[in-house]
Amino acid sequence: MSSLIRKVISTAKAPGAIGPYSQAMLVDRTIYISGQLGMDPSSEQLVPGGVTEEANQALKNMGEILKAAGCDFANVVKTTVLLADINDFNAVNEVYKQYFKNNFPARAAYQVAALPKGGRVEIEAIAVQGPLTTASL
Repeated sequence: MSSLIRKVISTAKAPGAIGPYSQAMLVDRTIYISGQLGMDPSSEQLVPGGVTEEANQALKNMGEILKAAGCDFANVVKTTVLLADINDFNAVNEVYKQYFKNNFPARAAYQVAALPKGGRVEIEAIAVQGPLTTASL
């Protein structure tokens, strides 16, 4: 049996990893995108303004990683949203639906004890490279 190829996806248009991990990995046609904080790629600092601004920046960062993999938000099939405060759930949803407009990916959302750099939100995703057709069951 032939082995699958694993490719590191990286772009300077999104913040670099702040630990021993990659921005994303491509295996076959599946892209695993590491959790994105609301960090400005040029300063590597959280954007000011709170959870709404951080969520917007986290998704912008994710968009740049998707673009580096030849994809966009329509290729995302699963996300996980980590929140420092579950009371921010609705505010993050308002930002989230600006990026995911229809055929929403599967998703989980959790409150966590803390996020790196004191972030309020972190979002990770799984995407599939190539054209997708949506069918109803």
